[in-house]
Amino acid sequence: MNDHHLILGQLTDFLSGRMIDDTHDERYRQKIARLLVLTKGYPQTDILAAHSVTVQADHKCARVPVTFICNIDGRAAILIHYGPGSLVTRHRPALALARLAAPYQIPVVVVTNGETADILDGRTGKVVASGLEQIPSHDELSQILEDWVWETIAPERGQKEARIVMAFEVDDRCPCDSTVCRWEQSRK
Repeated sequence: MNDHHLILGQLTDFLSGRMIDDTHDERYRQKIARLLVLTKGYPQTDILAAHSVTVQADHKCARVPVTFICNIDGRAAILIHYGPGSLVTRHRPALALARLAAPYQIPVVVVTNGETADILDGRTGKVVASGLEQIPSHDELSQILEDWVWETIAPERGQKEARIVMAFEVDDRCPCDSTVCRWEQSRK
């Protein structure tokens, strides 16, 4: 149960067909899922929803949910990170998640509040477009990937990115947010 949101009833998840809690945030996630499939041409089977990334920074560990990861040819090609409010404050943690969610840099990162979006180059972190309509379609992303060099994330870089995710997505989350699972490891 997620005690972080007002539950408005139940709705059918667009991607899985399962009944889930109807919340304001979930309505935005459903809107994005429909956009990806119906407008942007992503096959439902290539969209990974609510994938959790395990993050370890020093003695702290957490599982942090990522809204959507879209795969092309079996590789994570775009990470979409939803959160209400300001987009700018979500750029850096979303980029960090895109460096931890796969063993390589995910090429495109989208930060959205459900009303608008910033599309970031995964390698540089620069905003390359704004607006939900600017999210790359399946065909556009396939073209981007033709020249993409799949770079492995160095362990030292991964540790730094994990600290960023821990600070923004775990330590700074609302105390009643039950979507993030956190635990401490014993110190050796």
